[in-house]
Amino acid sequence: MSPEWVSISALIALFVIGTVLPINMGALGFVAAWLVGMYSLGLEEKEIIAGISGDLVLTLVGVTYLFAIARNNGTVDLIVRGAVRAVGGRVVFIPWVMFGVAALLTAIGAASPAACAIVGPIALGFAGRYKINPLLVGMLVVHGAQGGGFSPISIYGAITNSVMSDNNLAVSEMTVFLTSLVVNLAIAIVLFLALGGRELWSRRIEEDHDVPAEGDGAGSGSGPAVTRPVDDASGTGGTSTGGGTATLAPAEPATTQRMGVDQVFTLVAFLVVATLALVFDKNIGFTAITAAVVLTAMFPKAQKDAVSKIAWSTVLLVAGVSTFATILNTAGAPQYVGTWAAGLGVAVLGALVLCYVGGVVSAFASSTALLPIIIPIAIPLIAEGNVSAVALVAALAVSSTIVDVSPFSTNGALMVANRPDTISEEKFYKQILAYSMLVVVVGPALVWAAVVLPGWV
Repeated sequence: MSPEWVSISALIALFVIGTVLPINMGALGFVAAWLVGMYSLGLEEKEIIAGISGDLVLTLVGVTYLFAIARNNGTVDLIVRGAVRAVGGRVVFIPWVMFGVAALLTAIGAASPAACAIVGPIALGFAGRYKINPLLVGMLVVHGAQGGGFSPISIYGAITNSVMSDNNLAVSEMTVFLTSLVVNLAIAIVLFLALGGRELWSRRIEEDHDVPAEGDGAGSGSGPAVTRPVDDASGTGGTSTGGGTATLAPAEPATTQRMGVDQVFTLVAFLVVATLALVFDKNIGFTAITAAVVLTAMFPKAQKDAVSKIAWSTVLLVAGVSTFATILNTAGAPQYVGTWAAGLGVAVLGALVLCYVGGVVSAFASSTALLPIIIPIAIPLIAEGNVSAVALVAALAVSSTIVDVSPFSTNGALMVANRPDTISEEKFYKQILAYSMLVVVVGPALVWAAVVLPGWV
C-alpha cells in the first residue's frame, strides 16, 4: 500500500477509534504518527516529534493559564458585567457582539487563533454565568473570526491573494473576503436560531443583582439578574415586572463592588497581551504565559490552583492530532487526492472534491499552512476554462477555514479549553466534535453549490 493510502487509512482508523472508545484522540494521534512515520515513511523518531505544533501547545497553555488567574481573582466576571452594561442588559446582543469583535480583529490583521484566544474565554464566561448555550457562543466566536479572516489586510487574505498572484490567477480580494463573511454570517444565523437564540430576545439583565447559580437558589448580590419570560421562571423567588416577564429576586441585597488592585493589573495584562499580539505580531502564547507569571509573582495567594486549571487534556489532544497531520502532509495525501480530482475529467466535480480535501485536512491541520498548498493544486481545473478562478479559490478558501470549529484545530481547541464550569469538558468536546463533523460533511458541498456551481451552469 502506498504511503498516501497508509496515512489516509490511519486517519480514518484514528477518528473511528477515538469516537467509539474513551481514548484521547491526541494520544491516538501520537501512536498513528509514530507507526506511519517510522514504518511507512521511513522517518526517524526525532523527525516525527518535530511535527508537534509548539506554537499551538504554547498558545493553549498560556491563554488558559492567564484566564484561570483572571477567573480566580474575579476579573472575568468584571469584564462580563461590563459587556452587559454595554448592550443595555439585553442578553440577545452578547453573542453577536462577540461575533463582531472576533471578525473585526481578524479583518484588521489579527491571526484567527489570536482573536479566538482573546474573545473566546470572555464569551464563554458570559455563557456560563447567564446560562446561554456555550456551543452557540463559542461557535459564533470562531465563525466571527473566520468571517473577517479574508479581508485584504488579514493573514488569510494576504496568503490567498499572493498565492493567486504568484500562479498568474485573477485576483479579486473583495470577492474572497465577502464570500467568507457572508458564509460565516449565514452559518452563525442558523446556529443562533437552532441553539436557543430566539429565547434570548425576552431575557434582560438588570444591573442590581446576580443570577442564582444553578442549584443554589441564591445570588451573590454583586451582579445583575436575568429577566426571563414568565413561563420560563421557576415560580420560586420571582416577582412580576410587568409586560409578561419575571425577574429572579436576589437572596441578598445588592452591594457595590470596588475593583481590586489585582483586577486592575489583570486588565492591564490583557491589554498588553492583546497589543503585543495584534499590533506587534508577537506570539500570543509567550505573551499570555509571561503575563500569567508576572501576575502570579505579584499576587501569589490569589493564583491558587491556576496551573492545574490549564487545559492539559486539550493540549494532549491538539498536540497529538497536529503531529499526525504533519505526517499526513509528509505522505503527500492532500496532493494525491488533489491530483486525482484534477483527472476526473469534469472540472466542476473536481472542484467539489478539492473543497472536501481542504475541509477534511484543515479540520486536523493548520488552515494557514494548507492554503498555499490547496490553491496551486486547483490550477489544472482552472486551466480547463470551465470554472472561474476567483469562484474556485473563494470556495476552497472558505471550505478550508469554516471547519476550524473542529476541536483539533487551534480555534476549536481554544473553545474546549475555556469551557464554562456549567458544562463538563467531555460533553462540550463531544458537542463541538459533532458540530464540526456536520460542518465537514455539509459545509464544502454548500459552499461549492453557492459559489462554484452557478458560474459553471
